[in-house]
Amino acid sequence: MCTSHAQNPGEAPQARAGRRGFLRATALLGAAATASVALPATADAAGTGRSRPDPDSRRFTLAVMPDTQYLFDGPSIDKAPVEASLRYLLAHGEDENIVFLSHLGDLTQNGTKDEVAAVSEAFALLDRRGAGYSVLAGNHDVPSSTTDQRGATPYLDAFGPRRFTGRPTFGGASPDGYNAYHVFRAGGREWMVLALDWRLSDQGYAWAAGVLARNPHTPVVLTTHELVVADDTLSPYGQQLWDRLIADHDQVFLTLNGHYWPAGRAVRRNKAGHDVHLHLTNYQNRYFGGAAMIRLYRFDLDRNVIDVETVSPWILGRAAKGLNELERQEIELSGDADRFTVGIDFAERFSGFAPAPARPARPASRMLVSGTVAYWRFDSAVSGAVRDLSGHGNDLAVVAVGGASLGWSPDHHPDQPGHGSLEFQGHKSPLKGAYLRTVDGAPINSATFKTGYTIEAFYRLPADWDPAHHAWPGLVGRTGTGGAAGKTADDPDEPLATLSLSNDREPQWAMRPLNQQGIATNWGQETPLETWWHVAVVNDGRHTTLYVEGCPVVRNPRASAVGIASVGLPWLLGGYEYGGRIDQILHGRLGDVRIVERALPVTSFMNH
Repeated sequence: MCTSHAQNPGEAPQARAGRRGFLRATALLGAAATASVALPATADAAGTGRSRPDPDSRRFTLAVMPDTQYLFDGPSIDKAPVEASLRYLLAHGEDENIVFLSHLGDLTQNGTKDEVAAVSEAFALLDRRGAGYSVLAGNHDVPSSTTDQRGATPYLDAFGPRRFTGRPTFGGASPDGYNAYHVFRAGGREWMVLALDWRLSDQGYAWAAGVLARNPHTPVVLTTHELVVADDTLSPYGQQLWDRLIADHDQVFLTLNGHYWPAGRAVRRNKAGHDVHLHLTNYQNRYFGGAAMIRLYRFDLDRNVIDVETVSPWILGRAAKGLNELERQEIELSGDADRFTVGIDFAERFSGFAPAPARPARPASRMLVSGTVAYWRFDSAVSGAVRDLSGHGNDLAVVAVGGASLGWSPDHHPDQPGHGSLEFQGHKSPLKGAYLRTVDGAPINSATFKTGYTIEAFYRLPADWDPAHHAWPGLVGRTGTGGAAGKTADDPDEPLATLSLSNDREPQWAMRPLNQQGIATNWGQETPLETWWHVAVVNDGRHTTLYVEGCPVVRNPRASAVGIASVGLPWLLGGYEYGGRIDQILHGRLGDVRIVERALPVTSFMNH
């Protein structure tokens, strides 16, 4: 299984966001043109059985529905758009991995018994499937001049704690019933939606703070009806909510609210020094009162992003009947406020309240899989030789150029067995630095690996890495030229084998197999600076595959490549020879290196 490294992105351009969602919506629209209806017409048509999201997938979706009040306004009640959105979520629950839905308040226009009953009946679609969702009261659902201590209302009768008690995601409610929290599992951990009333009383603030205190390691999405009023602006009540609750609780990383329009966003720095993303979403001012439009917040924990998309399932479902002019404009919104990507380094953002446990170092003995011929790790600074931990005597000696030396750092790849790395400070023109070479007579010097091999290394390049001075260093390589081995095709001065980094920081495995005169080359993609990478070269006795972070690269040649040619000369770590002379030295950090005389599966790589 491939592992990933994201680069701590900030907010990305909206043009990159939701692309897969856009294509999916386009496909649905195309289906609608040839079918009687694009969306399930009934709950049963949306699927059978309980709603069961994948709790371990690192890609999951939080759905959001803002103000639906104009659909439930006195004698003008039309629950079809809401039901279309809910059926859509049920129908796509599996392929989108929809883990939860949050309504942002103002379900109704007047909060009357009939209006509330109608919207309650619509949400029964989710009840029958056991889908997790939250609601909260907006100013149109309850007397707007009151706080959560207002007492009984039709809203509370329909959407109070009794509705949710016993559900898997329901965590609890405030004594008044107007505030609740829900906990769902996604991405292998628990997440909370804290659904707060239109106006919190002192009791409400105390209850919310207590919920957060009792769940100190859970990241929180806070939903309420009013908070952001426009881009970069909070309403007076929103500012109060920030000051009295959000700013002090680092767990709250995202807030969602409706009430105002048009849609907008703000970012505030909390007292822990972390960004909180605050989003306003509301479409009641648009065609058909917003047509129960939904927002899909697609979390991708590997890419460290939330891709946001806004669609109208009700209009999608009407496409087969022919859309009017306004419907065609509203089927999917693509403005900057409606389709965008939020970059969040989740591990860093949550580190203050839920730090990810560091993977402990693993003993060297566990890395000595069958066929290991050399294993070098750098748990401490190098003084003299570096011992080959495989026990085969392939020890390393330090070679200094220009009076340089090797440094040491506790820095390491998070999945590296050894917790340390060597710091190489190579430079070309003038050439200087220090590197490692196997001692004379080391058995690996003459090994040809006819039946296959696996070569692995961890590396990291610093921010000041410059291709003009640092390009083409060798991570691991064999000395001796092609010409010396009688292989004169291509450039005879190139070494017999080298795992190097190009001027674009692409890993390259270039070597002369026993069954070829020329050089066989595998190319990886650019690997960014200041990031640890694991690279592996695997040959099964016939073909060679290069892997970066356990993922095969695209440029792996299909030609047969058997073994590695040898003239009995040493291997190098951190150095590259050309024409029999050292030509470049690594500028960066090198972690554990292992060479095995057989092809290993990805699951046996050192980063697993």
